[in-house]
Amino acid sequence: MDQHALHGVEGIGPHLSVTRRTARQPRPLPPVLLLHGFGSSGRQNWVGTGWVRYLDDAGRTLIMVDLPGHGDSAEPVDAGDYAPSRMREDIVQSLVETGIVPLSADDPTSGVDVIGYSLGARLAWELGAARPDLVRRMVLGGPGTCDPLASFDLRAAERQLAGGPPVDDPVTADLLHMAMSTPGTTLSALLTMVSAIRTEPFDPWRALPGMPLLLVAGDQDGYATGIGELEARAPSGEVLLLPGRTHANAVTARTFKDAASAFLSRGRD
Repeated sequence: MDQHALHGVEGIGPHLSVTRRTARQPRPLPPVLLLHGFGSSGRQNWVGTGWVRYLDDAGRTLIMVDLPGHGDSAEPVDAGDYAPSRMREDIVQSLVETGIVPLSADDPTSGVDVIGYSLGARLAWELGAARPDLVRRMVLGGPGTCDPLASFDLRAAERQLAGGPPVDDPVTADLLHMAMSTPGTTLSALLTMVSAIRTEPFDPWRALPGMPLLLVAGDQDGYATGIGELEARAPSGEVLLLPGRTHANAVTARTFKDAASAFLSRGRD
């Protein structure tokens, strides 16, 4: 892959590692922006699970972003750099710097399609609502109406990490385990992200993305509560439930890849 180093523009700091991969046989479709989940990375979420290889074979050019504090991106000290609104600004700036232009009926490769998973799905929902001029279609994996990171018990997690008792709250315990088991992540950076997200909890009804959406989750995914409500409220939404899959393993499903590729190959509607 070709690595594109970001530079600060209009006050946006160079916090994100962005990788662009041009398909070997590109189709006349927009690049696909890949946004990973909390405690993960582009390499873990998309390369290790076969998505990059699959989408390359499908002729899709890819733009893969590591969120701050994850993967190869920087670990800012300022909590404001991890706020969802700031991350969206940085993502948009990265798109501009990688050559993305607004959607145009005269250019089938303009704009982007987006695939986001977990936290990446939340950011994609808000990105699509804020920038309909850039986003053509979106696939959101593991989405729900609740915000587990906003309800994360930060003090209990810090006590456990300091040698205290294990976290009682099962959601906090699961997210903390996820963060602790991801190679290359720094817990202090991830906890800073949690503290920033708690100041901007996810509110899907504040603004609805108007482009076509495919919402995908395992039917055993406890984080995807409310996925049907997201489908009903979005102007153009479809739901795919993956039998027997959880939040942890839905992303590896071949059915997910096939459905996402087919959905993102459709016209602009």
